[in-house]
Amino acid sequence: MRTDRDSMGELPVPDEALYGASTQRAVLNFPISGRPLPAPFIRGLGLVKWACARANEELGLLPPEKSGLLQQVALEIAGGGLSEHFPIDVFQTGSATSANMNVNEVIANRASQLAGRPIGSKEPLHPNDDVNLGQSSNDVIPTALHLSVAVELQNSLLPALVALAAALDAKAEAWSSIMKIGRTHLMDATPLTLGQEFSGYAAQVSKSVERGRRAIGVVSELALGGTAVGTGLNTHAEFGGRVARILSEKTGIPFREAANHFEAQGARDDCVEVAGQLATIAASLTKIANDIRWLGSGPRAGLGELVLPATQPGSSIMPGKVNPVMSEMLVQVCLYVQGLTQTVQLAGREGHFELNATLPLMAHCLHESVHCLANGVRVFTAKCVLGLEPDPARCNEHMERSLMLATALNPHLGYDLATEVAKEAHASGRTLREIVLKRQLLDAATLDAALDLRAMIRPGNS
Repeated sequence: MRTDRDSMGELPVPDEALYGASTQRAVLNFPISGRPLPAPFIRGLGLVKWACARANEELGLLPPEKSGLLQQVALEIAGGGLSEHFPIDVFQTGSATSANMNVNEVIANRASQLAGRPIGSKEPLHPNDDVNLGQSSNDVIPTALHLSVAVELQNSLLPALVALAAALDAKAEAWSSIMKIGRTHLMDATPLTLGQEFSGYAAQVSKSVERGRRAIGVVSELALGGTAVGTGLNTHAEFGGRVARILSEKTGIPFREAANHFEAQGARDDCVEVAGQLATIAASLTKIANDIRWLGSGPRAGLGELVLPATQPGSSIMPGKVNPVMSEMLVQVCLYVQGLTQTVQLAGREGHFELNATLPLMAHCLHESVHCLANGVRVFTAKCVLGLEPDPARCNEHMERSLMLATALNPHLGYDLATEVAKEAHASGRTLREIVLKRQLLDAATLDAALDLRAMIRPGNS
């Protein structure tokens, strides 16, 4: 152990740790979940500190030699390095001041290492005066939250959703001629094609892609420049705008300085909105995953209109059983995400006066949601959707036996008589065609035209 010092006094810190006394104090104070802040959030903090160093150098506030060293270490963190030096629990001070000081200390001490100075010497970089120059935890942490969530949405979730939409769209095109019975209220309805059914799923996921893009736009406004309470005390008037520009150039995401810094720090409504988009995406994916597993139920006593890829044995006691495990996985992911996003929505109410004090929890919930959704969607696409096959014979069997084809008899027989025909067919186990011909309600040619399945699925059919 070495002895380090913060504003509260001296504290023993592990020799190998690049963090200092402020971080160690938080480690000792918050032994709660054993979960540190999400890795993408820590990488986001590194990226924010890199941009701040560049902005401060541009403004003439930080000498080039200090800025260069600071940027070097900050980019090391942004690239995923030094992760073992960020141990503080998710459940910590609500502003995540401890997390901000953690990254300040790590950058300063890593710079000391690189410069051949002792760790803890605060030379050549001071954690507060240099690394945190023009900043406060109260604007750094919301900025890192927005930045890191936007980057993960762009680089992780959106590509997964785009690939799923393409896979579903390919199935819709390939299965455009396979007729099947539709279902509403889990009961037989009028016909459609399997391709039309899957086109609906593809459209749902395409809308999810658009929701993800809107979510990126929502968190592209950054709080940096407001410092402690939104007034910008101890920072340059151009600082926030310059940092936003630098981050935009680095990530390709059009970040901008907050229009109102008091809102940007006192409220987390943008995060609540993103949570809503993620919850909607999860609801959409749940519907698709459930439909696919139900359409594949069986293989002999279920619907059996789809053949799902067999990925693993389904039972320890029933030989040959194969379960729709990929759908079940995705449903569980979506249930989990909806719980996490509900937590974000509740946390959004905890903005009291000039600061929301649930920032670490929001970071955990949003990043966990994006991470699990992205991975769940990727696996579901690769191990389920791409390998789906139709069973046209089963689809045709269900369609031919459906009593809801009686809907097409309405223009010829009227609703009441068509209902009688459907009831008689159901009670006798005979087909609609047999009942209509037996009762001589229509001649064969007219009946054939009325029960033309292809005509039933054409747009504008009355």
